[in-house]
Order: sequence, then C-alpha cells, then structure tokens
Amino acid sequence: MGEQSSDGGEKAAKAVKRTAAKRASTAAGSAEKAAAETPAEAPAGTSAEKATAEKATAKKATAEKATAKIAGPVKKAAVARKKPAAAPEKATAPVRKAAPAKTVAPQPPADESRTALVRRARRINRELAEVYPYAHPELDFDDPFQLLVATVLSAQTTDLRVNQTTPSLFAKYPTPEDLAAADPEEVEEILRPCGFFRAKTRSVIGLSKALTEDFGGEVPGRLEDLVKLPGVGRKTAFVVLGNAFGRPGITVDTHFQRLVRRWRWTGETDPDKIEAAVGALFPKSDWTDLSHHVIWHGRRICHARKPACGACPVAPLCPAYGEGETDPEKAKKLLKYEKGGFPGQRLRPPQAYLDAGGKPAPPLGAG
Repeated sequence: MGEQSSDGGEKAAKAVKRTAAKRASTAAGSAEKAAAETPAEAPAGTSAEKATAEKATAKKATAEKATAKIAGPVKKAAVARKKPAAAPEKATAPVRKAAPAKTVAPQPPADESRTALVRRARRINRELAEVYPYAHPELDFDDPFQLLVATVLSAQTTDLRVNQTTPSLFAKYPTPEDLAAADPEEVEEILRPCGFFRAKTRSVIGLSKALTEDFGGEVPGRLEDLVKLPGVGRKTAFVVLGNAFGRPGITVDTHFQRLVRRWRWTGETDPDKIEAAVGALFPKSDWTDLSHHVIWHGRRICHARKPACGACPVAPLCPAYGEGETDPEKAKKLLKYEKGGFPGQRLRPPQAYLDAGGKPAPPLGAG
C-alpha cells in the first residue's frame, strides 16, 4: 500500500513538470515570434502615429485661429456696448453741475414771503423814480375834459398820434357842450388818424352829452361817476382822477400788466385783479406816480418783444432778467428814449447798471 502511494506521487510530480515545461516552451515561442515581427512593423506604426498627431495639431491650430477671429470682434463689440452704458453717467454729471448756472440774475425764491415781495416791489419803484423823476401822462391836455377825451382816444393807438389829433378837435369843440352837439361825420374825419374812429366818435360825443346832461358840463371827480360815462373804464378813470384831481389811482394799461407780471408782483391777468393786487403792495399815495414809472419803463426799456435787459436799472431785482438782450452795447440800441429823448430824462448809461464782471449791479439808492 505504501509503495503504491509513493509511485502515484512521483507520477503526479512528473506530470506537473511536463505541463510547466510545455507552457514555458509555448511562451518562449510566442516571445520569439513577437520579437521577430516587431522590428518590421514598428517604423510603419511610428510614422502613422506621427502623421495623425501632426494632422490633429494642424486642425487644432486652425480651430484656434478661427476661434480667435470670431472671438476678437465679439470682445470688441462687447467693449463697444459697455461704453454707451457708461456714457449717460458722464453726461449726467456735467448737467447737474451746470444747472445752477441758469440763474443769470438775482431772482426771488419760489417761496418769497409777502414781506420780501413788498420790499422788492418798493425798491423797484424807488429806482424807477430816480430814472424817471418827471414821469407824467404823455397825453397833452389843459383841463380834466381834454384829459378825459384824450385818454379815451388813446385806446389801441399811441399817445403821440393822439397828441397830433386832439389840437384840431379841441380847437373846434373846446367844451363838452360843443362836442355833444357836433356832427358825427365831422368828428370822425378829425379822429380818423387815431384808428377805430367811428367807435371813438360815438364814445367822445356820448360822454360829452352825459357830462352836459348829468354833471352840468363838468368832469366828475369820483370813480363811480366816471365809469358811468360812455367809453370810460377804471383805467381811464384813474388817469383822470390821478392827474386832473390829484386823487391816487393805478392805471393798468398793457405796459403795466406786462411789467408787473415779469416782476412777479402778481400772477393775475384781469386788470381789476391786477389793480387790487399791486395796490396792496404800496401806500395809496404812491399809486399815481407808480403807474407813471412802470408805464414809462415799459415804453422805453422793458419792451414786450425784446426788453433791453442789459440797460435796465432794476435788473438785479427782476426775475425775468435774461428774456431780452443782456449785452450792454446791444441793449443800448433798443432804448427808445435814445431817439430824441424827452423832458426831464435822467438816465444813467447802461454800463452803470453792471458790475465789473458784466452782471447786474445793485440799484443805486436802493435801500
């Protein structure tokens, strides 16, 4: 039994050795075959790999170039789009800084108190009183009747035209009784140069009849009586009361309305409301002279279309400074009193109203 086991073990060991030897031989043969094949195939494989690598590299370079071409303008466009985004910020800053420069002259604050308004209005009147010390009605008259008729005729025409017309009218009809009995056609012919001569003829003949019949041929000295006469309103009545009877009144004509709104004394447009608003700013004793000062200034300097701001004595007190010509030399050419002047004028040269920097100087004598 023991011998048989020993023989079996030896047989198994020999079988294992044979198997291992066969495997080793097979492996060696495969290695030799691989070694024999490798030298012939290696060069071809290396060349192909290089060619493929070069082609891939070329394609990659081409793709990168194409990408660069496309990416370049995109980046530039992106930068270009960013610039406009930043532009409004740059443009906004100077506008905000420049906004205060719009104020070219001292202007009353939006919330100007009543006291400040009264003081400013009275300073303007004092300055105008220095400039126009002999301001008066620019209609020629010898008595209240002539002033009443001349004032009615001055509607929609100039005082100069009225002054050229009334001498012949009063020479032929010197009293209310004479004019009340006049032939309308003859009066129309005299008044034709004044414009609206038919309507004005009816007014002057009508008021002459009313004076003759109701007031004994005398012009009444009360407002309530004057406004009852044909063609006579509050403006005409105040002209007569202030200049023929010495009773204070405010004359709200077109010049007066324009200037008091420019000066922001009132925002009213109705003549009666303007009269009340402005009258509340001044003592009653100043009303008649105030009317003359404002009207004279409106006719000579503060014109409707192009005021001569550069020659205005009240420029520092005017909220509307800059609406007209501010250059002193150019403004001087706009002054209507330069053509012939007028009695009693005491106007300072335009330069006297400006400081060294060319801006409006404080009014002389204003306190």
